[in-house]
Amino acid sequence: MPTAARVIVVPQEQGPLTVEDVTLPDPGPTQVVVKQYASGVCHSQLHQMHNPRMAPVILGHESTGVVLATGDEVNHVKEGDTVMVTWVPRNAREATATPWAATVDLPGGGMAYSQNVFTWADHTIADEQYVVKVADDVNREVTAIIGCAVMTGAGAVENTAGVTKGESVAIFGVGGVGLSAVVAAATLEADPIIAIDLDDEKLKFARQFGATHTINAGKEDPIKAIKALTANAEKRNMGGNPTSGADYAFDCIGLKQTMEQIVPAVRSGFFGAEPGGTAVLVGVPQTSVELNASDILINEKKFIGSIGGSCSPDRDFPKYLKWYDEGRLDLDQMVTARYNIDDINQATQDLESGKIAGRAILVF
Repeated sequence: MPTAARVIVVPQEQGPLTVEDVTLPDPGPTQVVVKQYASGVCHSQLHQMHNPRMAPVILGHESTGVVLATGDEVNHVKEGDTVMVTWVPRNAREATATPWAATVDLPGGGMAYSQNVFTWADHTIADEQYVVKVADDVNREVTAIIGCAVMTGAGAVENTAGVTKGESVAIFGVGGVGLSAVVAAATLEADPIIAIDLDDEKLKFARQFGATHTINAGKEDPIKAIKALTANAEKRNMGGNPTSGADYAFDCIGLKQTMEQIVPAVRSGFFGAEPGGTAVLVGVPQTSVELNASDILINEKKFIGSIGGSCSPDRDFPKYLKWYDEGRLDLDQMVTARYNIDDINQATQDLESGKIAGRAILVF
């Protein structure tokens, strides 16, 4: 039967977000209806709120919940199962159909659209590819951020970059995504793990998650500081001299300035005998970027992207839940703010003004 839901809607015109009472339909053949416990509030959703749009939008892409109903073709979850909702197909390699993007009929007519899922709601309906079964005894609140923040940051380090023991890592931006990258780097025994931000409190917080060094980019040149921390007499640059710079630099922000800093922050290579470092774009960019092509060419550096941490949720979510159980991934500390659904405008304002040290969640 149809399900009553309270859903946060971004109106077509710029203005405050509203909470609407809607009715979700019975699930179609490949759909799942989920009663939600908690949802993350992601910085990338601020971009969606501020960008022009052709219709109302529904947001949110990481949550925990319980299955209320499933379509006839859904066989990996059933009513009563505890699940996570995420924005990345749970196993894209084996998927045989394009997943359905969620929409909601609004009171008084009209429709609100999602990019693929919406989790800023006490109930949601999603394509089965975006629903991942987890153990019934998981923490119902803090684990909600695995579906984006943890997956994106940790996955970029482990899956996209393939960081290994002893390699040096620099992470620009230590919000929820950046902190997750720090955790993965620490788990993989990278060294040093350098956190870069503009906020001393966030940098101090990053040390709790495994950062070995911190740099306030508002007080010193982060590239020079990274090079000072990563001088390596065993590796050479194109001049045959000892090189410096991180093996990997991750931009977890997506600003023009940080995107342009991560390439010079990584070390140079040496004529194929020693490859250059890798700059990884993790944050969602809103501008174009200018890169020094000569630096990339001559020093054999790489500039690559990482979408959703190159994750396969069916494979990776159990691992991140294990990290949490083992104490490696301290989600209880990483979630630093909780809001109810009616406080969504305050939550987004706090996020935009930099008041959220780690990750904020909505609790239903």
